Amino acid sequence: MTSTTASYGQYCPISRALDVVGERWSLLILRDLLIGTTRFNDLARGLPGLSRSLLAKRLRRFERAGLIEKVGSEYLLTAAGRELEPILFGLGEWGARRTFGEPRPEELDAGLLVWWMHSRLDTSMFPGRRHVLCVRLTDDLRRYWIVIESGVPSVCDADPGYPVDVTISSDVESLYQVWLGRIPLSHAMRTGRVEFTGPTALTRRMPSVLLLSPVAGYADPVVRAS
Repeated sequence: MTSTTASYGQYCPISRALDVVGERWSLLILRDLLIGTTRFNDLARGLPGLSRSLLAKRLRRFERAGLIEKVGSEYLLTAAGRELEPILFGLGEWGARRTFGEPRPEELDAGLLVWWMHSRLDTSMFPGRRHVLCVRLTDDLRRYWIVIESGVPSVCDADPGYPVDVTISSDVESLYQVWLGRIPLSHAMRTGRVEFTGPTALTRRMPSVLLLSPVAGYADPVVRAS
């Protein structure tokens, strides 16, 4: 249990729950654990504004509270941790309906977006054991490569030297809004906000390859799909 200095000091189940998960960054760490991130470095990469020391502190608190357990180098959710899934994603659904407007410039991080995307790809319809997607951002000089080896994805910010199967081209804001469900991919493709280049047999599969954010279904699209 948390220390009394961090506690709300009220005998109430909501207060007790917030003693465990109510501190800054806690829910975002749990978000990433719930979508399958298990290693410390991967958690840190997906939360670039969070210091590694604070991440370690939050993980220790979750361990003490019985939400996670460390097995080797992985942090795995317990049954108690998994029980937070409908609560956390319910909060996401409420946020999508009530607080989710146009993105602010400081919220658009190209590297973070590609990191989010890399674990939500299904290239099983592509031939071969290695698949490479290049993400070319039209308003950012950086390029990123997502390499999927036998179903295991990784992100490179330097050319890995493998042939590229498909290049994804977009401005950062448009790709974010597609990823989070505010702009239907079909509309973004039709208007040129997102383009796929490569062999037709592969590019036509990209709408199925990009699984989008787990919360994309909660967003109310600003442009209705046709």
